[in-house]
Amino acid sequence: MTTPLPVLIDCDPGVDDSIAILLALASPELEVLGITTVAGNVPADRTLENGRRVVAWAGRPEVPVYPGCTAPLLGPVVRGKYSGAGGLGGTLLPESAAPAERDHAVDVLTRHLAAAIAESRKITVCVLGPMTNLAVALARDPSLAAGIAQVVAMAGAFSTGGNRTPTAEFNVLADPHAAEIVLRCGAPIVLAPLDVTFQALATPERVQALKARDGRLTRTAVELITFYDRNDPARYGEPGGPLHDPCVIAWLLRPKLFGTREAYVTVGLQPGLGYGQTIGDFFKLTGETPNATVLWKLNAPGFFDLLWDRIAAL
Repeated sequence: MTTPLPVLIDCDPGVDDSIAILLALASPELEVLGITTVAGNVPADRTLENGRRVVAWAGRPEVPVYPGCTAPLLGPVVRGKYSGAGGLGGTLLPESAAPAERDHAVDVLTRHLAAAIAESRKITVCVLGPMTNLAVALARDPSLAAGIAQVVAMAGAFSTGGNRTPTAEFNVLADPHAAEIVLRCGAPIVLAPLDVTFQALATPERVQALKARDGRLTRTAVELITFYDRNDPARYGEPGGPLHDPCVIAWLLRPKLFGTREAYVTVGLQPGLGYGQTIGDFFKLTGETPNATVLWKLNAPGFFDLLWDRIAAL
C-alpha cells in the first residue's frame, strides 16, 4: 500500500476552500496533518470557525484547525465577493465539538516543517487563500523551505486577466508581498491560476450530476456550490461557478488531469493597476530560471468525476 502524502492545508474558507477540504479529507492518498486558516474571503475569526465547521461536517473532527494571520503583511485589506458575508453562502454547517486549537498557524507550519527536515519526510503545503501564514514562517526562518516537498497554491492569473482587478487574482491581491516571499523561497512551487480554474466550471448540468448522487454530504455540497454560481457566461463561456481551490487537491491526486507550463513568476508590488498582478515569463525572455510549474489545461470531465465520486463517498 502506498504511504499517504503528508499535507498541510492553509486556507480562508470560503465555499471553494470547503469543497477542496472535503476532497482532501475524502482521499486516502493524503494524510491531512492539519488545517491552518488566514484572513481572506472573510475575517480571520470567521475563516477559523468555517474551517472547524467543515471538518465537523466531513465527519473528521480529529483534524486540527488552527487560527492564523489576521491581515496582510503590507497594503490594504481585501475581502472576498463570492462566498457571502459569512464565507459559506447561506449554508449553516454544524458546529465543531472539538476543543479549539490555540497554537498559531505560523508556529504550526514552523513546527511541522522543522520536523519534516529532521525526519527527512518533506511536507506538501496546499495554499488556498492569501499566502500570509506561510510567508511569515519562511521570513522568520528561510531554512524551513528545505522541509517543503512542494507548495501548491491557488494563485494568480495570466492570460485570463484578474477576478478582482483587471490584472490581479484575489488570493495574490489580498497579500501580494506574501506571495512574492513564497515564490522566492526556493521550494518547488505549483500554481493553479485562474487560467486553469476557470475550466473547473460547476455548470448546472454538473451540479445536477452531484445532486443525483446518494451521499451524506451531497445535498449540502450542492447548496454551497449553487450559491457559488456566478451567472456570468460572458466571462466563463457558460453558466456556472468555477471551483478554484479543489484544483489544488486534484493536482495531488490526479496530475494527469492537468497540462502544465514552466515559468518565472513574479508579483507586482507597486500601487496602481498592476498591484497584485502575477507576471509570468513563459518564454525565458528575462533570462531568469523558472520558479513555478503553472497548471494551464484541465480535463474538466475527469476533474468533476473525481470530485463528485469522493464527496459522495464521504
